Amino acid sequence: MGAKVPRNFRLLEELEKGEKGLGAEACSYGLEDGDDISMTNWNGTILGPPHSVHENRIYSLKIHCGENYPDSPPQVTFISKVNLPCVNPNNGKVDLSKLPSISQWKRDFTMETILIEIRRYMAAPAHKKLPQPPEGTNY
Repeated sequence: MGAKVPRNFRLLEELEKGEKGLGAEACSYGLEDGDDISMTNWNGTILGPPHSVHENRIYSLKIHCGENYPDSPPQVTFISKVNLPCVNPNNGKVDLSKLPSISQWKRDFTMETILIEIRRYMAAPAHKKLPQPPEGTNY
């Protein structure tokens, strides 16, 4: 097993990728405050997947990378209201253990991995027709 990449180095890599828009087209993320040296609080955006009730919607999320990231997963919270089994209906917190491919957290996973997984979850047959709160409503 290679040397562990330190938290800040890893977050800088993610920041650069996010800022250059090298990630998946339908998901984006960046630092909430460009001056945040600890790189703790991030904003994420997911474009609703086509052929689902989420189509043409833009969902905003907050991502909190704690001191133990990437050894432990960040806290991800929807700002935009959404009706999904992996999201707490009261506060928008995402339960990552309910997302099939990332329920077992690995340190190679990134914020982008999480956003892509949430979007895939939205598009899943079991969820893509769930009635959604009015567009533009927030927690």
